Amino acid sequence: MKINFIDIKRQYEHYQTQIDAQIKSVLNDAAFIMGKQVAELEEKLSSYVGTKYAIACASGTDALQLLLMAYGVKPGDEIITTPFTFIATAETISLLGAKPVFVDIRHDTYNIDPKKIKAAIGPRTRGIIAVDIFGQCADYEEINRLAQEHGLFVIEDAAQSFGAQYKGKMSCSLADTGCTSFFPAKPLGCYGDGGMIFTNDEGKASILRSLRGHGAGAHKYEHIRIGVNSRLDTLQAGILLAKFDHFPEEIGLRQRVAEYYSQHLKEHCQTPKVLPFNRSVFAQYSILVKDRDKLQKAMAKEQIPTAVHYPKPLHLQPAYADLGYHAGDFPVTEDICEHILALPMHPFLSREEQDFIINEIKSGI
Repeated sequence: MKINFIDIKRQYEHYQTQIDAQIKSVLNDAAFIMGKQVAELEEKLSSYVGTKYAIACASGTDALQLLLMAYGVKPGDEIITTPFTFIATAETISLLGAKPVFVDIRHDTYNIDPKKIKAAIGPRTRGIIAVDIFGQCADYEEINRLAQEHGLFVIEDAAQSFGAQYKGKMSCSLADTGCTSFFPAKPLGCYGDGGMIFTNDEGKASILRSLRGHGAGAHKYEHIRIGVNSRLDTLQAGILLAKFDHFPEEIGLRQRVAEYYSQHLKEHCQTPKVLPFNRSVFAQYSILVKDRDKLQKAMAKEQIPTAVHYPKPLHLQPAYADLGYHAGDFPVTEDICEHILALPMHPFLSREEQDFIINEIKSGI
């Protein structure tokens, strides 16, 4: 049985009429940069998240960098974050000349451990980027409290958690500012790159709109700050509008897939733990297994795709050798990286496909 890890084609077949209509509308309007669909998407997603403002941009990575620029992060500043995430989280800090300072993660949720943040705060610390890994939000109540005590800003990197909830509040609204990614594989993905920033701060929203368009002012060819070119294509906004109509249903389907996995695998490996006050959107469904390589090879023989998010933590990446971290500095992160394995996960995964995957895991462990 051939199984897809993330089945974007199957999703398109379900929503083809609506997606094609949106694409045709954009083509007819011929407003490919900042067309009306971009503003419509910003309005719909800010309402969904529960923030006053949403600012669309070209990618989730750009969203992080724009936020750091809006906070005035400069060379020599330090930003606390997790080593268990995609490099974009730390990369944007480095691109501004600042220094990422890593903090170990929790073994159950894989999110940054708030209990370990205080020890990492120093005189150069400006802020914290918490990552909602695999679709579950970090513990923002404790993170925000620590940040307020020390005068730090908090950015919610919700690239994997759009649609998730934490203590009754929506992902992207849980910190001073939040951002997400619309990379095709995300829970709400477009057909290219795209991102969105969320805030309740009118001044910050104004700065972010300026920054994404070359630091533009109120008049054409007026530039009031140094910015970048980071606008969401109108075509991508239209595709996201079509998909967003089905998004709540897809979240339910993702949870159904995850529950079925956990029900049948919990006696054989460590399955994801979702805290009682959280709702995960399961951007990935990852298990912990003793001999990952053996299981991966066995599943590959049966054409079952798997992935490892992430095989090497950021503090051990060659790009960050100059920070002086060593193996053993973050033992929880390093242990997770040795044993984590992501299984096929998407809303349209059938029970027949899941049963096939589950049986192969049971026999392969």
